[in-house]
Amino acid sequence: MTRLSHRDPMPTALRGAIIALGNFDGFHLGHQHVVRAAVEWAREEGRPAIVATFDPHPVRHFAPHVPPFRLTSLAQREELFEEAGAAAMLVFDFGNELAATPAESFVRDLLAERLCASGVVTGEDFTFGKDRGGNVGLLREVGASCGITARAIGPVGDAVDLKGQTISSSRIRDALKAGECEAAARLLTRPFTVRGTVIHGDKRGRELGYPTANIDMGSYIRPRFGIYAVTGRVLATGQELQGAANLGVRPSFDPPKELLEPYFFDFEGDLYGQELDVAFHHFLRPEARFDSLDELKAQMAKDCDEARRLLAER
Repeated sequence: MTRLSHRDPMPTALRGAIIALGNFDGFHLGHQHVVRAAVEWAREEGRPAIVATFDPHPVRHFAPHVPPFRLTSLAQREELFEEAGAAAMLVFDFGNELAATPAESFVRDLLAERLCASGVVTGEDFTFGKDRGGNVGLLREVGASCGITARAIGPVGDAVDLKGQTISSSRIRDALKAGECEAAARLLTRPFTVRGTVIHGDKRGRELGYPTANIDMGSYIRPRFGIYAVTGRVLATGQELQGAANLGVRPSFDPPKELLEPYFFDFEGDLYGQELDVAFHHFLRPEARFDSLDELKAQMAKDCDEARRLLAER
């Protein structure tokens, strides 16, 4: 898949594309409907389909103090967009320049002139441009004057939710903060997954008989601290793993240190420096402080047994 920056000239082969436009963090079921509409429209007209996303997220620019909240990395989004049938991912590198761009200029100068779009698909509530001055109505109006047709996709409801709430990244974040992995997975259409490189820790897990693959959470949202049943995938080899993971600050040890620490069952080998995907399937219990290492080890054994049982039912 081709990755483009909004600052680059559009390659000839991708001119006249249909662009799905949004943040698409998480690429949940609602986002998937927007991209599917763009891909199907592009195929009908024999055009390439491009998915455009913003990175860093605009919230990070305007409110840098906000705690980490990302549901997907840029690399993960690229893979998901490709699976959805897009020919390229376009990254709007969000900074002062884009933040100050009037909505009309965003459509006319960027989408039409630089990116050579023939059509744009977005969600009904998408806003853009300086002070969020652009909406679907403006996109249609200004786009029509410079050769762009715009389509909007309505919100997607959650069939399981009797209250009829729509699917959103905010709902998924709330579910993860509550430890509700299954609810988040339903809305995402897959488990919430952290991608990171295994780093050296203080070897506490190895001393306890549970060597862990330590991963810094980076810009990902922090789900509820506690113990999870997880699966892992080694990106370099595709090896699939099952395990139990601690996410939090390890209250039984000093000093506190925030980490994701998956222990993979029946695995022997060295994962240092390897890039892993760690998927959260079930929340087992909150973090707790234990009075002795023996008490901690006994609880870890119970956690692993429960994680094995739950993962076997998948």
